[in-house]
Amino acid sequence: MQENEAYIRTRLQTEYEQQFGDARDARFFFAPSRINIIGEHIDYNGGAVFPCALTIGTYALARPNDLGLLRLYSVNMANRQDISLPLPDYDPKREWTNYPIGVAKALEKEGILPKGLDVVVYGNIPNGSGLSSSASLELLFGVIYSAFWSQTPIPTLTLVEAGVWCENEFFGLHTGIMDQYVIGFGKAGYAMVLDTAAKTHTYVPLSLQEKKAVLIVLNTQHRRELKDSKYNERRAECEEALEQLNASLIAEGKKEKTHLCEFTLDDLPRLAQLNSDILRRRVRHVITENQRVKDTVAALEEGNLSLVGELLKAGHASMRDDYEASGPHLDAIVDAANHAEGCFGARMTGAGFGGCAIALVKESAVDAFSAHVQKAYTEKMGISPELILSTAGDGAGERR
Repeated sequence: MQENEAYIRTRLQTEYEQQFGDARDARFFFAPSRINIIGEHIDYNGGAVFPCALTIGTYALARPNDLGLLRLYSVNMANRQDISLPLPDYDPKREWTNYPIGVAKALEKEGILPKGLDVVVYGNIPNGSGLSSSASLELLFGVIYSAFWSQTPIPTLTLVEAGVWCENEFFGLHTGIMDQYVIGFGKAGYAMVLDTAAKTHTYVPLSLQEKKAVLIVLNTQHRRELKDSKYNERRAECEEALEQLNASLIAEGKKEKTHLCEFTLDDLPRLAQLNSDILRRRVRHVITENQRVKDTVAALEEGNLSLVGELLKAGHASMRDDYEASGPHLDAIVDAANHAEGCFGARMTGAGFGGCAIALVKESAVDAFSAHVQKAYTEKMGISPELILSTAGDGAGERR
């Protein structure tokens, strides 16, 4: 059962008082997790994605101190670290505190100078689930720093870009912008079509309740770490494919492309010019997935949930076969979902290599669906999955 916000705030106050003293003047902040309904591994290829923020996420109580220290305590890890200013470089021994340090260093480059803070953090995102706990933590500290370090609110896009810098430069993980963007700009009741090349978005009502349907997050309980996965390898393959395709365009006297997602279904025959089957399959996924985003949004707006389900299934098959970013646990839980009563369709969500899937399910069939998935997945993988009813929530900010 999802904890309510009043309970979380009370728990944070208790922990805060134990670590730092009186919590009455500490301020309360939240940053959500996210799911991506469709559009995987195309945010770094300049495509459109279709995510929404969730109502689970990461919470904090924070207030300034005059000690010149970032005093940071994680309730989940029972871990406190006091970070001296000036800000240190990345150190794996600092574990989770590398995220707030990285975001602070990114903002420091924008002229926003760090000052002492006492912060207690608690998250209810399943750990290693692929629901973007790292980006949630980055945007949480982004809004905290905006509240205490800047005379005027820092623009949300600046906080988003600080989170991306933290991942790309501080951690060396070559992610795209999607996770931080939807966590920053999320809106309750809505998903968004995010143009990752232009860094603009359009909200789309996620009115599934009117259609008597729900989105269910399927946590495989198989933890994934992107730094240990082939994420960076996939991005490098896309960059190599773009370079080869551009060389062929230039040879034909045509203008080169900035992003792979500028190629369309009409360009699929051009993939024969790539020098390996691996690159052909990677680009085929990128092009077809970018089109599936457009088709899914149109089908959802028309209320055609059967078509949405088929597109989800096709998206998973593409991630499994062409992009090779799925895995036994994700394939097993998606297969169990697609054979369950009342399921329109299911697919992995997020970067893959473990983590979560999502399923679009008839509201009347939730109990039967859940029972089937629990049984089938547990029997096959020897792990009991976690099923979470997902609701689109607001983006990161202070909770008053």
